[in-house]
Amino acid sequence: MSRSADILAKLIAYPTVSRDGNLDLIAYARNELEALGFSCTLVPSEDGAKANLLATAGPQDRPGIVLSGHTDVVPVEGQDWTSDPFKMRTANGRLYGRGTSDMKGFIACCLSLAHDVKAQKLAMPLQFAFSYDEEIGCLGVRRLIAMMRDLPVRPRFCIVGEPTSMQVVTAHKGKVSWRVHCAGLEAHSSLAPTGVNAIYMAADLISQIRALQARVERDGARDGDYEVAYTTLHTGTIAGGEALNIVPNQAGFEFEIRNLPDDDPEPLMQEIHAAARRIEADARKIYPDAAIRFEPISEYPAFDCPPDTEVISFVKSLTGGNSTGKVSFGTEAGLFQSRLEVPTVVCGPGSIAQAHKADEFIALSEMNACDAFLRRLLERISA
Repeated sequence: MSRSADILAKLIAYPTVSRDGNLDLIAYARNELEALGFSCTLVPSEDGAKANLLATAGPQDRPGIVLSGHTDVVPVEGQDWTSDPFKMRTANGRLYGRGTSDMKGFIACCLSLAHDVKAQKLAMPLQFAFSYDEEIGCLGVRRLIAMMRDLPVRPRFCIVGEPTSMQVVTAHKGKVSWRVHCAGLEAHSSLAPTGVNAIYMAADLISQIRALQARVERDGARDGDYEVAYTTLHTGTIAGGEALNIVPNQAGFEFEIRNLPDDDPEPLMQEIHAAARRIEADARKIYPDAAIRFEPISEYPAFDCPPDTEVISFVKSLTGGNSTGKVSFGTEAGLFQSRLEVPTVVCGPGSIAQAHKADEFIALSEMNACDAFLRRLLERISA
């Protein structure tokens, strides 16, 4: 196998599920990079249980290139894996394991590239920005970006290595997600009209969300460059009730809006809140304390890099491709672009179609393509 594949096997062995932390992997990456001459800075989470890593090689008095990747992965519980998800398996030109595609494959290629940096005289800095908690809302990178904003010199370009099959991606949708709590009044089911059914409250609001989705699909903004060309509203979980013969006094669900870059989700949220107030008012005719409460879960901005931005032509010259794409899944690119004000694209090995599944894999050919891409990058930024 290639050096990057060997490194990927080590990264997969760190079970960096978001809830569990990433400190062991970050320590490994830091030790490897410092041994290769990189200057490393840790940016820990508030509780110290997780950390971002910023590693820099080359001159630090001028703008350079930052390669960004998240170290956390999604859970494996409830998935039917044919082998240990945290022990990389190789078969038929594929590397299997949790995070191979999303997105430890890219990080492994970065760490492999680091071995070649020392032999080069860099004309501009090369930085690796490895973050935590991307999978639960692009949370950790915000602390890293806040630190980078205070650096004397910000990067010239940022490349986020999410799995795009090495295509240059210039835009993705934004996301807001909410948890909704519905409080009603319990009663014996034989006297159901004397209670307030919290499940019905939740169902009525979900029905309104579905109606909004139908309207957006029919009449809303569209961008045919996306696989799903319009803003989407989606309910993903629902729970409530204790027994069939009890009118439930509690129910809840979670929903999200994934919006096109030019389609502000706030008007949709205002309509959902207004529908909730109407449902709540009807319930209070029976029970004055009936309520619907919204709890924010996560959000990240949409990403849209203008087509004439220099970073696009720069990265296309490294991939050898002429086309660009847009994706519906989210990345940290919007935060690098909006908060750090650095021109950004998304380009990395593997396919998002393999992410978050049992037997997640990345093709060895994708790793090889990313290695070649990064070698060309190193040549371009060397003196």
